[in-house]
Order: sequence, then C-alpha cells, then structure tokens
Amino acid sequence: MKKLFSEFKDFIMRGNVMDLAVAVIVGAAFQAIISSLVDDVLSPFIGIFVNLDFKDLVITLNGVDIRYGAFITAVITFLITAFVIFLLIKGINKLMDLGKYLKKQEEEKAPATKVCPFCCSEVDIRASRCPHCTSQLEE
Repeated sequence: MKKLFSEFKDFIMRGNVMDLAVAVIVGAAFQAIISSLVDDVLSPFIGIFVNLDFKDLVITLNGVDIRYGAFITAVITFLITAFVIFLLIKGINKLMDLGKYLKKQEEEKAPATKVCPFCCSEVDIRASRCPHCTSQLEE
C-alpha cells in the first residue's frame, strides 16, 4: 500500500500534472470572467438595440420551456473564450519561434574553432589539447 501511495505522490508531483492543475484552475477563473462579460455586458448591450433580454427568449412546447436565449448566451461565451485562447496560443507560439530564432542566431555567432597559441593551427572549440602539437589548451 505504501508503494501505491509513493507512486501516486510521484505522479502528482511531476511537472506536467501540476501544470495541468494550474491550467484547469486558471481556465475556470477565466471562464467566469468571460461568462460575466457576456451575461452582464454584451447581452444587455445587444438587448438595447434589439429591445429584449436574451435570458427571456423561450419557446414553450407542450408546457416545456426551451430556453434558447440561454443557449445563445452560451454560444457567445464559447466563441469569445475560444477566440481569446486562440490569440493566447498564437502569441505563445510567436514567442517560442522568436526564442528559437534568437537561439539559432546565438549558435551561429559562436565560433566553432579556436587557434592554438603554440602552433597557430585551427582547433575545434571543444578541444582541450591541440591535435597538431599536442599542447594543453586553455579554456
């Protein structure tokens, strides 16, 4: 039983599980913000022009209320959330591409060889001894 709990603890403490937990919590908070934006700001604003509240849109069939206004509000919330997430991921991908580009530029600038101070031969930058004169090279 101890081994099971130990394995579970190791699983939970892995970085990707913790990242996922943080993402779920932040996502739930973000969803609340978007829902409030749609329910409290956009729907009333649109209602000014249409002269109705989306929450009041209901069709009654055989005594059953179908609240399609709430569905419209949920669709608007989803679309706004998806668009904002799209923009965030697009921005993150741009930053990652920029990071890769800068790293590549840095690698290209770094010299691949150095000159042996004893025999003046070109030597790989990682070498600790000159392959030509076998002298000890400084780092």
